[in-house]
Amino acid sequence: MKNKRIWAQSFLVFVTAAMVVTACSSKPTTTSTTTPAATAIAATATPAASTAATATAATAAVPEVKDITLVGVRDAQISSQQIIADKLGYFKETGLNVTSQLIESGPDIGPMVAGGSAPLSIQTNFMDIILKSSNVPVKIVTPLAQIAGTQAVVGSKKLELKTSKDLEGKTIGIPNGADVKIAIDNMGKELGVDVSKIKYVNIAPSDAVVALQKGDIDALACWEPFITKAIQGGGKFLFSGTKSELPDKKGDVKWMSVHTTMQVSDDFIKKNPNTIKAVLAGLKKATDYINKNRDEAIKILAPELHLSVEELTQIMSRNVYSMEVDDTYVNGSNGTAVGEYLKAVGNIKTVPKPDTYHDLSLLKAVDSTLVKVEFK
Repeated sequence: MKNKRIWAQSFLVFVTAAMVVTACSSKPTTTSTTTPAATAIAATATPAASTAATATAATAAVPEVKDITLVGVRDAQISSQQIIADKLGYFKETGLNVTSQLIESGPDIGPMVAGGSAPLSIQTNFMDIILKSSNVPVKIVTPLAQIAGTQAVVGSKKLELKTSKDLEGKTIGIPNGADVKIAIDNMGKELGVDVSKIKYVNIAPSDAVVALQKGDIDALACWEPFITKAIQGGGKFLFSGTKSELPDKKGDVKWMSVHTTMQVSDDFIKKNPNTIKAVLAGLKKATDYINKNRDEAIKILAPELHLSVEELTQIMSRNVYSMEVDDTYVNGSNGTAVGEYLKAVGNIKTVPKPDTYHDLSLLKAVDSTLVKVEFK
């Protein structure tokens, strides 16, 4: 996941400009053709599944607009469901002709949303908090994945830790203000590590991977695909927002929460609710496919994401693909902790309330079981 802090300080300027000039200079690439692998897999769908899909499409309300563009990112954390729904024809089953635009830099989506050139997009809830703080009229209509597992710390092959406190005094390469710092801070609080005694070096993820291999830093803190590349280069996974391999803490943790989300402009929601429901239905089917047919999904996604099957297998294993609105999403991803962090690092001036940048009514209409917790 591309880091949000790198662009956040200038993001508010971009948002303001975009709201005045409703055009964006981003040059997205499109993906709308079906790969041979996807064709073969789609052809093996069971008659029962096809019948159910046909029945669902037949009984659903007719989309107000059938030709739409969905902007996403060429990133396993952001657009896996989007790509699968496109390649396996799930959007078409719901009566839509979707042009799937995958841009290379996720942060570029913010100005596009603010400027009106991306009324339907997929990025993260962090972006939506920033947009709402700038009064951009947009709502999250569904979460898509918990991706905090791809925000991680990897130690060098020479790093020896008897306890997590041994991180004190060590050097970690991390981009200034990177969101993974939330995981580091929460790790410190739980395990009694004084994170202020860690030496932080501002370094880009690609450079950090090289520095780790050379032994110039003791650990790096960033996101995928650099986490996997660092491990492939001999590094040792230490912890992420959701998992820990530290000597005194192994297993699941709750040190960070960040979700991929689909957001839609207020105007589009008002005018095209059935279209949005059709998109959500396609994404729901793609989510189920990824969870039930992971190996096949990876074969479809790997060429689109420009990654090897081996790399993508590791990366996707760190994500939880789910459209459920549960306690993890409501309390972890959209609680005051995230907002206060964004405020502390200068990304926003005020923390918006979650119910002001969410509209889950359409998700509930598609599948009421997905909305397990309501915002208060």
